[in-house]
Amino acid sequence: MFVNIVTNSGLINLESETFYQMAELSKSLVSNEAAALVENPEGSSRIILICEHAGQKIPEYLGSLGFDDETMSTHIGWDIGAAALARELSKQLDAALILQRYSRLVYDCNRAFDAFDAIVEESDHVAIPHNIGLSLAQRRRRFDVVYQPFHDAVAGLVEQRLQAPQKPVIVTIHSFTPLYKGQRRTLDLGILHDDDTRLADVIVELSDKDAAYSSARNQPYSPKDGCMHTIITHGIQHGLLNLMLEVRNDLITDAKGQQQWAQRIAELLTAALGVESGSMENL
Repeated sequence: MFVNIVTNSGLINLESETFYQMAELSKSLVSNEAAALVENPEGSSRIILICEHAGQKIPEYLGSLGFDDETMSTHIGWDIGAAALARELSKQLDAALILQRYSRLVYDCNRAFDAFDAIVEESDHVAIPHNIGLSLAQRRRRFDVVYQPFHDAVAGLVEQRLQAPQKPVIVTIHSFTPLYKGQRRTLDLGILHDDDTRLADVIVELSDKDAAYSSARNQPYSPKDGCMHTIITHGIQHGLLNLMLEVRNDLITDAKGQQQWAQRIAELLTAALGVESGSMENL
């Protein structure tokens, strides 16, 4: 049980003994909802789409984390356009989709509990003061509220799909900012993988043939950045084909861009999985 006391300067959570400044955060961004949002779970595609950084919400017990709506709408709060892109891709592929509602500033669901950046104290030169000096109990509570329910939902769907004739394919959808720590990034599509390169190799080969956009392997991030947690946990550990995709967020800020990139990615995945050629049909 926890008790909140409202003062003139903020909100004190007596259970955690952590002080949270009140900020102008709209009620729509404060939530007690379950972390996982599962859409189209019975989709006919063998692909399971996962979007760990889909949401901007903050659990009600944390207050506002000191931020307002404007700050939470930037790339430090979520992957801009990723949820909409994932939903459009789910529609085009008829694929199951699992979205994560809460901001990565609360807990990054693409990180293990012991990862140093599971709860960041700074993001792209922006300090996150209410993430500094958290106790083990405070970190565990965020893990229990956000991470565990989300990954339980993913694991449950993967387990269900493992009973099907064709093994599921794990694809995570992310977006990245064109300007990060003062550096301009012109890449359009990042194709990321860990030790299992089977699906990524084919996607790289196919995308290299399309002059309409630029793409690169393990850019703008790579396994050395610790960003393959979901892929390893739900894909590699089951021996499943897997892929992480990063789209530059200024390309998917509106419906037109989201539909265009969903179509491109759907075509890449469809070709790579051998729906037409059968090259990967039994993997």
